[in-house]
Amino acid sequence: MNPRNIILEPVITEKATKSKDESKYLFKVTRRANKRQIKTAVEEIFGVKVESVNTQLVKGKVKRLGRFEGKRPDWKKAVVKLKEGKIELFEGV
Repeated sequence: MNPRNIILEPVITEKATKSKDESKYLFKVTRRANKRQIKTAVEEIFGVKVESVNTQLVKGKVKRLGRFEGKRPDWKKAVVKLKEGKIELFEGV
Protein backbone atom coordinates (compact mmCIF):
# COMPACT_ATOMS: atom_id res chain seq x y z
CA MET A 1 0.00 0.00 0.00
CA ASN A 2 1.22 3.49 -0.81
CA PRO A 3 1.97 5.51 2.38
CA ARG A 4 0.02 8.47 1.04
CA ASN A 5 -3.05 6.26 0.71
CA ILE A 6 -2.78 5.18 4.36
CA ILE A 7 -2.52 8.65 5.95
CA LEU A 8 -5.58 10.55 4.70
CA GLU A 9 -5.34 13.85 6.61
CA PRO A 10 -4.20 15.32 9.92
CA VAL A 11 -6.75 15.90 12.67
CA ILE A 12 -6.65 19.55 13.74
CA THR A 13 -8.64 20.02 16.94
CA GLU A 14 -7.99 21.74 20.23
CA LYS A 15 -7.21 18.42 21.91
CA ALA A 16 -4.86 17.42 19.08
CA THR A 17 -2.87 20.65 19.30
CA LYS A 18 -2.49 20.25 23.08
CA SER A 19 -1.19 16.70 22.68
CA LYS A 20 1.45 17.99 20.25
CA ASP A 21 3.47 19.12 23.30
CA GLU A 22 3.80 15.45 24.32
CA SER A 23 5.01 14.51 20.80
CA LYS A 24 1.64 12.96 19.93
CA TYR A 25 0.05 13.64 16.55
CA LEU A 26 -3.42 12.64 15.34
CA PHE A 27 -4.20 11.46 11.81
CA LYS A 28 -7.25 10.26 9.95
CA VAL A 29 -6.24 6.96 8.34
CA THR A 30 -7.86 4.39 6.09
CA ARG A 31 -9.89 1.77 7.94
CA ARG A 32 -7.94 -1.14 6.42
CA ALA A 33 -4.56 0.02 7.79
CA ASN A 34 -3.01 -1.66 10.82
CA LYS A 35 -0.57 -0.16 13.33
CA ARG A 36 2.56 -1.39 11.54
CA GLN A 37 1.45 0.10 8.22
CA ILE A 38 0.61 3.42 9.90
CA LYS A 39 4.01 3.50 11.62
CA THR A 40 5.97 2.91 8.40
CA ALA A 41 3.80 5.41 6.50
CA VAL A 42 4.44 8.21 9.02
CA GLU A 43 8.17 7.43 9.09
CA GLU A 44 8.41 7.49 5.28
CA ILE A 45 6.30 10.60 4.69
CA PHE A 46 7.59 12.84 7.49
CA GLY A 47 11.08 11.36 8.12
CA VAL A 48 10.68 10.87 11.89
CA LYS A 49 11.02 7.94 14.29
CA VAL A 50 7.74 6.60 15.70
CA GLU A 51 7.63 5.16 19.22
CA SER A 52 4.03 3.90 19.30
CA VAL A 53 0.73 3.98 17.43
CA ASN A 54 -2.74 3.78 18.99
CA THR A 55 -5.83 3.48 16.83
CA GLN A 56 -9.49 4.15 17.43
CA LEU A 57 -12.60 3.59 15.31
CA VAL A 58 -14.76 6.72 15.40
CA LYS A 59 -18.45 6.14 14.77
CA GLY A 60 -20.23 8.61 12.48
CA LYS A 61 -22.93 10.81 13.97
CA VAL A 62 -26.57 10.58 13.01
CA LYS A 63 -27.70 13.95 11.64
CA ARG A 64 -31.13 15.27 10.75
CA LEU A 65 -32.28 17.92 8.34
CA GLY A 66 -35.97 18.44 8.90
CA ARG A 67 -37.68 15.09 8.57
CA PHE A 68 -34.77 13.48 6.73
CA GLU A 69 -32.16 11.55 8.66
CA GLY A 70 -28.67 10.60 7.55
CA LYS A 71 -25.43 9.30 8.99
CA ARG A 72 -21.90 10.57 8.65
CA PRO A 73 -19.35 7.90 7.71
CA ASP A 74 -17.30 5.97 10.29
CA TRP A 75 -13.54 6.64 10.24
CA LYS A 76 -10.33 5.51 11.89
CA LYS A 77 -8.11 7.77 13.99
CA ALA A 78 -4.44 7.10 14.74
CA VAL A 79 -2.51 8.67 17.62
CA VAL A 80 1.19 8.58 16.74
CA LYS A 81 3.80 9.17 19.44
CA LEU A 82 7.26 10.16 18.22
CA LYS A 83 10.60 9.15 19.73
CA GLU A 84 12.34 12.25 18.45
CA GLY A 85 11.79 15.14 16.08
CA LYS A 86 8.74 17.10 15.05
CA ILE A 87 6.31 17.03 12.18
CA GLU A 88 6.57 20.39 10.45
CA LEU A 89 2.99 20.21 9.18
CA PHE A 90 1.68 20.97 12.69
CA GLU A 91 4.14 23.70 13.66
CA GLY A 92 2.08 26.63 12.33
CA VAL A 93 -1.10 25.51 14.13
